[in-house]
Amino acid sequence: MSRALRALASQTPRRCQVALAADGRPGSLDGCPVDAVREEWRIEEGWWSTPHRRRCFSLVLADGRLCTAYQDRRTGGWWRYGG
Repeated sequence: MSRALRALASQTPRRCQVALAADGRPGSLDGCPVDAVREEWRIEEGWWSTPHRRRCFSLVLADGRLCTAYQDRRTGGWWRYGG
């Protein structure tokens, strides 16, 4: 796969499994421990169309990968970009 296609594929959200730490933030992502939460933010928009309610995290995983994970607040499912 070319570098451009890999970069594009990393921007397509994929379902993931998240285990929460005691503070309610991700403690592991797809079985890989989270070393650090770099940033947390919420998205609540689209009341005029398809609403999006997400709790988002920029994460550093124990193996050094960086990724963004979010929880869809309507369904409870977790999704990830990158990493």
